[in-house]
Amino acid sequence: MKIAVLGATGWIGGTVAAEVQQRGHELVALVRDPASFTLSAEARRADSLDPTSLEQALDGVELLIASIGGRASSRHDMVAESARILLTVLPRTGVKRLLWVGGAGSLEVSPGVTLLSQPDFPDEYRDEALAQGQALAVFRDADTPVDWTFVSPAAEIFPGERSGHYRLGGDQLLTDAEGNSRISVQDYAKALVDEAEAGQYPRRRIGVAY
Repeated sequence: MKIAVLGATGWIGGTVAAEVQQRGHELVALVRDPASFTLSAEARRADSLDPTSLEQALDGVELLIASIGGRASSRHDMVAESARILLTVLPRTGVKRLLWVGGAGSLEVSPGVTLLSQPDFPDEYRDEALAQGQALAVFRDADTPVDWTFVSPAAEIFPGERSGHYRLGGDQLLTDAEGNSRISVQDYAKALVDEAEAGQYPRRRIGVAY
C-alpha cells in the first residue's frame, strides 16, 4: 500500500513513518521541508493549512496518516483547521481513508467526564488537548465520504520499545491493573499501521494503551 504520513519529521510522525516502511509499505513523507526528512523514502512538500500543496502531494497515495500537534509552533488552532482542510481536499485526490494521530484529553474517565476536565491534568498539555478535542468534533460533525479514524494514545505516550502488544478501546480511557494509562510511541505506531492495514474502525475514535 502507498501510505503518506503528514508530519513525518515529528516525534510521533517519524516513528509512524518508520513503522510504515518496516512493514513493507511504500512510504511518502509529507513535510514542509523535504530535505529535512532522513529516511530513504520519497518526501514531498506539503502544508496541512495549504490545500493546493496537499492536493499535489497526495497524488497516487492510497491512505493518509496525519500527525498534526501544533506544539512545535504553538499554533494550536491549526489542528482543527487542518482536519477541516483534509476532509475537503481528500475527496478530490482519491484518498478515501485518513488515520488521525489524536490526543487523550477527550477520552472519558467516567461517563461524560473527560480526562482533560480533571484538576490534575498538566497545564502544559491543556491547549494541545483542547485542540485535539476540537479536531475530533470536526470529524464527527462532518458530512464526508472520507473514512476517517481518530486514534487516541494513552494518557502517557513515551519513547520506549516496540513490544508488539497493546489494547484497543473506544471513548473510555484505558488503564492497566495499577490504574496507569501508558503506551510507547513504538507500539502506538504499530497500532496505527495495524488499523491502516485492517480498516476495522472507519468513522470512529479508538484508543490505544497497554
